[in-house]
Formats: sequence, structure tokens, C-alpha cells
Amino acid sequence: MKQPKLARLELEIMEALWTCGQASIREIQESFPEKRRPAYTTIQTTVYRLEGKRALRRVKKVGNFHIFEALISRDAAQGRLIDDLLALFGGRTQPVMSRLIESGKLTLEDVEEARAMLRKLEQK
Repeated sequence: MKQPKLARLELEIMEALWTCGQASIREIQESFPEKRRPAYTTIQTTVYRLEGKRALRRVKKVGNFHIFEALISRDAAQGRLIDDLLALFGGRTQPVMSRLIESGKLTLEDVEEARAMLRKLEQK
């Protein structure tokens, strides 16, 4: 099944669910920093949109509110984002890697981890 494309707010809501496991709309809203917390109705609308995209689902009803959980994994969502980003560069990774190096966001630890992953791939 193809992973849904998620907007920034949708990803932030999913992050709250990946962190908490299950949450109500109010709990999701309260997971945002107070200074940039979206309105309850904004979160509610976005949660329902994510439900339509089959990124999350209602698991139970407690009183007059629903509890939601993620249906897609963090890794799957991140993979989709990375694939979309690379598509903007014609599938080339070099411009992305160069930017990560220039900005100082690619650490020696990241490089070592990538080398280990490449060695595992070579063994397969």
C-alpha cells in the first residue's frame, strides 16, 4: 500500500501519536508547545483528514471524545518524505548530502552509521 503524503501539521500530529501511542484530539493539541499551539478545531479537522488518508484510526470512544492511534509507522512516513525530497533533485542524493555537510548537520557518527548500513547491504 502506498504511504499517504503528509503535510507539516499532519506530521506533527502523527509525531504526537507515535510518541504517546494513543491520544485524544485534546491530548494531541496539548502536545504542541504553548506558543505555537493550533486551535482545537484545527487539530480536529486535520485528525479527521488523516483518518481519511488512513494514516490513523479511532480505537475507542470515551465519553464524548475519541481516542486515535497511528496506522503508519514513523519510518514509513519519513521514507516517503525522503523519497519526495530526492525526487525534487531527480533522484540524486549528492545535492542533499552536500547541503548536510555544508550546514554541519551530518556528523561523523552519521557517516559511520551509514557505512555500517552499506556493509550490511553488501553482505546480502
